[in-house]
Amino acid sequence: MVEHQDETRIAYDGVVDLYASLFADRLETRPFARAMVETFAELVRGTGNLRTADVGCGPGHLTAMLHGLGLDAFGLDLSPAMVDHARRAHPALRFDEARMEAVPVGDGALGGVMAHYSMIHTPPGELPAVLAEQARVLAPGGLFLVSFFGTEGPEPVRFDHKVTPAYSWPADRFAELLGAAGLTPFARLLHDPASERGFLDAHLLARRP
Repeated sequence: MVEHQDETRIAYDGVVDLYASLFADRLETRPFARAMVETFAELVRGTGNLRTADVGCGPGHLTAMLHGLGLDAFGLDLSPAMVDHARRAHPALRFDEARMEAVPVGDGALGGVMAHYSMIHTPPGELPAVLAEQARVLAPGGLFLVSFFGTEGPEPVRFDHKVTPAYSWPADRFAELLGAAGLTPFARLLHDPASERGFLDAHLLARRP
């Protein structure tokens, strides 16, 4: 796990400014993804526990969006350069360097966790442990929103992402992994973004029982 994460960290450290310029306002032109984030925030608010982690937060734009939607949101990312950028861009919010398989909060502490295309670089064999960690930090009734590249085939597909290798997933397979991690999937959105790769955009909402 450490080797591929080190490669991912180095890759994202090298593209911070370009990445931020491309994605900082991306959801303004992505109504489906924006709707899922807004739905997630509404459901988290309904739990009464507003503390929410944006894991793999990158330049912090979605952490700020969650904050604007009424959540006590903080961002985590394995790239120190991304964390530095997020702190400069959003000085009122908290951002820390951390790995997704070791979220630095106690058991059952959070009302929500969001992973917006931040698990796409995790090899399939390592994903169950990462998902189990998200379940660990969620309070009973807490919400998890994960977004990823979807494929209609039966197996995850490795592809050459512009930053570092990544994987697309069949939504059913990903949902099964959520269940095995102790989360209950209850909503999904799949749509065709007309991307050059031909993948679907996939969003799954799950709850910790």
